[in-house]
Amino acid sequence: MKTDGGIMIMKKMLVMLLALVMAFSMFTVNAEDASDKQYVLDKGVLVVGITDFAPMDYKDAEGNWIGFDADLAKAFADELGVKIEFVEIDWDNKILELDAKTVDCIWNGMTLTDPVKAAMETSNPYMNNAQVVVVPANKAADYQTIESLAGLTFAAEAGSAGEAELAKLNLTCTPVTAQADALMEVAASTSDAAVIDALMAAAMIGEGTNYENLTYTIGLNSEEYGVGFRKGSDLAAALNAFLVKTYEDGTLLQIAETYKVQAALIPQVAAAE
Repeated sequence: MKTDGGIMIMKKMLVMLLALVMAFSMFTVNAEDASDKQYVLDKGVLVVGITDFAPMDYKDAEGNWIGFDADLAKAFADELGVKIEFVEIDWDNKILELDAKTVDCIWNGMTLTDPVKAAMETSNPYMNNAQVVVVPANKAADYQTIESLAGLTFAAEAGSAGEAELAKLNLTCTPVTAQADALMEVAASTSDAAVIDALMAAAMIGEGTNYENLTYTIGLNSEEYGVGFRKGSDLAAALNAFLVKTYEDGTLLQIAETYKVQAALIPQVAAAE
């Protein structure tokens, strides 16, 4: 039979247990509701996940990251009042990098596919693009239709929209680390062709480039670029508002003209709700 003292002790222990449960619950709710924007503001730096992808993100002669996306990301960081850090990632692991908080966003000419939009909080689209077939210039006339691509071996960046398009067509693909590596595969004749972004093709191959003997032929799709944040992040809405502002004041066009991609810009007419 329990004594009154024992009952009192048990009641006190129960109260303490309930208090701990409530405290833990409040901590969990607060953690889930925490603003991703505030997280970046508190640490004072926006960490951007990228790959080497001209004209969007690439290094200048001094080793600094430049490009349309890099310059736009710098301007957004300035708007937030934080520093910026670029981290080169394995594109196939972009969602893991984001969720692990090793980066705060993916800003690298990222195609807004359904899987990407399901896994990330994405910005409004800001640029049009397509996946194009790259071949040696002296063979371009032979590859002007989808049917003519049968039997070719392709190189494409792992986890990219180009790799996805090749899979849809049941064409043989060697996944590589970056789109630049796909071009090297074709230049070295270790792959018959590559599939890369049209914007990169325009900047990286043909007369006056390191790949003068390559050209691009047919487009496999049409797509749009966006920036990816952690699911539920309020930084996406902040970026949407920033895109509208920079479109209206001409900054967005100015950056695009620097890298000759202005024709691909999507007008930003309203911020996301």
